[in-house]
Amino acid sequence: MDARIALITGAGSGIGRASATALAEAGFSVALAGRRAEPLRTLEATINDAGGNAIALPADVTDEAAVVACFQAIDQKFGRLDLLFNNAGINSPQKPIDELSLNEWQAVVDINLTGSFLCAREAFRMMKAQSPRGGRIINNGSLAAYVPRVLATPYTATKHAITGLTKALSLEGREFDIACGQIDIGNAQSEMTERRSEGMLQPDGSRIQEPIIDVAHVAKAVVYMASLPLDANVQFMTVMATKMPYIGRG
Repeated sequence: MDARIALITGAGSGIGRASATALAEAGFSVALAGRRAEPLRTLEATINDAGGNAIALPADVTDEAAVVACFQAIDQKFGRLDLLFNNAGINSPQKPIDELSLNEWQAVVDINLTGSFLCAREAFRMMKAQSPRGGRIINNGSLAAYVPRVLATPYTATKHAITGLTKALSLEGREFDIACGQIDIGNAQSEMTERRSEGMLQPDGSRIQEPIIDVAHVAKAVVYMASLPLDANVQFMTVMATKMPYIGRG
């Protein structure tokens, strides 16, 4: 089988970077999307120098025209798309809901939810039309897709919505051999977790240093989901630090 083509959003750091590297090592050609060009170019060079095939495509997933252009570039270079890892996202400001501005709410919704929708829409367009038909979408959910953190209303709402998006795409994709699954991640090492030096706020008001896992474990899980034949699908997978707070978040 010819090399499969994967697009990873938020590829410049953290889970996206680790997953792109692991997918390249597994034989995928990888398109690297993200807002910051410099880390994408660095990763592109690293993968290509190691014998892989990567292309950096700087793009803001909240910009519809930029997303469309990104998929057009993939079509021009590779002629198809086999995998979209909808990974781009941001956290919420840690505030009570009554102190959140509309702009703060909208920023999280735009990146976490609307960006995922735009990329999924363009992936569907390609996957329905290409030959062989079909492909796979993996959405980056979160433990917050099930259980909220304290003072994280926008993030929690968008991650619950990602679960709805995953289910809708799974249903709509059946007819076109498009599989969709979701990976829900808890406390993987990344730039986001590194900023939590003061500890994570708990429901009782305390702050604790929560256990963290190597992001490589998440990347391996993404590769497993991506490598399945299209007649098999991991619908939902949770990868988390064993001892982190989860049920009830406390």
